[in-house]
Amino acid sequence: MTLLRTVLVDDEPLALERLQVFFRDIPDAEIVGTARDGREAAELIEREKPDLAILDIQMPEQNGLRVAATLPAQQRPEIVFVTAFEQYAPDAFEVEAADYLLKPVRFDRLWQAVERAKRRQYLRTMAGRAEAAGAEGGGSRSSHEDGLWVPTRTGSVFVPVETIDWIEAQRDYVMLHTATRSHIVRLSMRALEEKLDPGELLRVHRSAFARPANVVEVQRLGRTINALVLRDGAIVQVGPNYAKAVAARLNLAE
Repeated sequence: MTLLRTVLVDDEPLALERLQVFFRDIPDAEIVGTARDGREAAELIEREKPDLAILDIQMPEQNGLRVAATLPAQQRPEIVFVTAFEQYAPDAFEVEAADYLLKPVRFDRLWQAVERAKRRQYLRTMAGRAEAAGAEGGGSRSSHEDGLWVPTRTGSVFVPVETIDWIEAQRDYVMLHTATRSHIVRLSMRALEEKLDPGELLRVHRSAFARPANVVEVQRLGRTINALVLRDGAIVQVGPNYAKAVAARLNLAE
């Protein structure tokens, strides 16, 4: 198996050590270098040409956003930003980040970000081999939204609902997770529930929606479902008030 060559960049020694410890349990990734400021990061990426860069945003010399933005698009690795501040998310996705993780980074979210980076890399390779491949047709129209408009620094991008695997609330925002990237938008979970078809994206927690068709495993606490494992490895928590509806939707005994 080809390992995902990865660099880790963070100016906080404990945060960098935490990432290194987590990566010991991600067998399909290989750490090829670390850096502690923006200048070192740019030099490391140019020298090692990694497949994936885990970048802190607020750093000395040059912040992670600037490092990513100045990399030539054709040579840019997959990028996952880590930061304690959510306000940088719109700018992060302007440079096509694979994911955006808030500190303290959780292992399951890091693992999912690595999986997303691998999938993006694979899809890029396949797209290069088959540019003429047509997009799949959508389903029948309904009273629910076909997609969501996500504001960007230069305008807006349309995210079709059929591409969203799961959604999580992040403080004042929600994160829309697709197979290839995440999008952040200021929207309440209640407003989302009105817009989304529960047959496609089911509310499973006060802070999460998940696509039932992508569930490959359920985890239980006693007899009650308390988490869903999705096809891409994401683990989505199921709230106690939603467990029965989730079990019914999945045709499982609660």
